[in-house]
Amino acid sequence: MNTLLWILLIIVAAVVLWLIGIFNGLIVLKNRVAEAFSDIDVQLKRRYDLIPNLINTVKGYAEHERELFTKVTEARTAAMGVPAKDVAEKAKKENALSETLKSLFAVAENYPQLRANENFLALQEELSDTENKIMSARRFYNTNVKDFNTRQEVFPANTVAGMLGFKKAEFFDLEAAPKERENPKADFTN
Repeated sequence: MNTLLWILLIIVAAVVLWLIGIFNGLIVLKNRVAEAFSDIDVQLKRRYDLIPNLINTVKGYAEHERELFTKVTEARTAAMGVPAKDVAEKAKKENALSETLKSLFAVAENYPQLRANENFLALQEELSDTENKIMSARRFYNTNVKDFNTRQEVFPANTVAGMLGFKKAEFFDLEAAPKERENPKADFTN
């Protein structure tokens, strides 16, 4: 009887340790998702900081574009106001901000002196670099979300995740940049 009790205790201890391992694995993945979103947030804040300087630079050359400046500022404010936990709404507001920035750069095309301004060119380069970092951070975040969500869907982790109230993480989907969406047109008929 004593041997049977020891075997039973060893089996129970093994099951408990196994469940703890599953739980800890889920926690590690959850923390990776949070850390990856924090990387996105850092780059978004960097972009938010660049926008006022960009607007002020463009204002010097295109003062009658006040409506556009207002739209960009409102989109920036709206994007900054979304809590980090609301990933879908954050992505939606970021897409709206990206659209207004595209409009701002389109207006800049009409002002050759602005396009030649070193400050504008530096800000444009910095913003482009930031956009690339946002895309990289987004890919890293979405990879971690995929891993976390997949772990919650497979047995036996799905049972543990369900019992302990783990929720699936949302993907952070931004629209592709214009150069990623459009295929270049090549005409070799000259």
